[in-house]
Amino acid sequence: MNNTPPKYKIINDPVYGFISIPDRFIQELIDHPYFQRLRRIKQMGLAHYVYPGAHHTRFHHALGAMYLMDEALKVLKDKGVSITDDERLGALAAVLLHDVGHGPFSHALESTLVKGVSHEALSLAFMQELNEEFDGKLHTAIQIFKGEYPKTFLCNLVSGQLDVDRLDYLRRDSFYTGVSEGVVGAERIIKLISVVDNQLVVEEKGIYSVEKFLIARRLMYWQVYLHKTVISTEFLILNILRRVKELTLKGRTLFSGRALAYFLHRREPITTPREIVTMFSMLDDADVAASLKEWSQDEDPILSDLCQRILNRRLFKIELSNLPFSDEYLAQMRQKVEAMGTGDDFLSYHFTHNEVENTIYSTKNSPIRILLKNGEVKDITEVSETIRLLKQVENQKKYFILYPRELG
Repeated sequence: MNNTPPKYKIINDPVYGFISIPDRFIQELIDHPYFQRLRRIKQMGLAHYVYPGAHHTRFHHALGAMYLMDEALKVLKDKGVSITDDERLGALAAVLLHDVGHGPFSHALESTLVKGVSHEALSLAFMQELNEEFDGKLHTAIQIFKGEYPKTFLCNLVSGQLDVDRLDYLRRDSFYTGVSEGVVGAERIIKLISVVDNQLVVEEKGIYSVEKFLIARRLMYWQVYLHKTVISTEFLILNILRRVKELTLKGRTLFSGRALAYFLHRREPITTPREIVTMFSMLDDADVAASLKEWSQDEDPILSDLCQRILNRRLFKIELSNLPFSDEYLAQMRQKVEAMGTGDDFLSYHFTHNEVENTIYSTKNSPIRILLKNGEVKDITEVSETIRLLKQVENQKKYFILYPRELG
């Protein structure tokens, strides 16, 4: 009989220090090609056009979220919360795989090549495939991921307004961008969580830490994720993929890898995410990056122009406003852009008006509950004047228009 204890890997993480892989099965999931693909998917898409250090990957983030989940489960168990070994593994696997369905430039991809299929639906499809491969070991993880597991607090930790996913990406993205506003006290929040009536709660003395977390998230969205230049680059990529898809369906054969070609040539809508898992698992940032260089020399003037703009960082100019732009101004700008190019398609690819939204907190989506010293449980807005006032006065939407910088 071999009494040698199993050896688990230790990962040196720049945010948390040394992270131990907590179980052999978790190590097997990490070693799987589906998860290893996340090494080739940037966590923040094109944010490095603004913050040059933002080159970390979804692989980094998933490991960090898993680490925080393990810490949270230890805290809850120490406080007498019943968590079985199967539930612990299920929660760890669920958060480890929560982003496995992300593709390159995820939101642009969801709007064009895999239209109508969210990365959450794709993550679930990947987990279902892995569950079959691992003989049902992911059954609990899938229930937790879908929010259907009876112990709701486990679902709250994976997906909620104070989940380990957000706790990690705020701190990690802050680290790599150098934007200090995103630094949150994840360790303190985790130390102060508990469970009441099967729901995740934060003890009263953690109110200020939760306030800081919500404010940090709001600031990171306006300053980083929804930075005007990030918006500009994302819409450039979206329009590039849209143009390539249009040309492909018209019969053009454009440079692309096998996986990217599959989605470019696909005409029928995707109704069952599992049918595309194999091809999607082969798709990563390298496919799009290599194609952009080739497309920049394409005979189609719109496609080549858009690709050259993003490769050489000649991005569209963006105007942001707290109020919607007037119809007169939009018509004026459309006319100016249309006069720049030739052909009916030029305007639709060189002028965009849209809006972005950032909500500090919602009472509808897995609300944050505070456990008061007298045993009562209340929503954070009932006990935090700061969050209550911010919800009342914040401007949740910003409107923008994009057009070629040459217009001035």
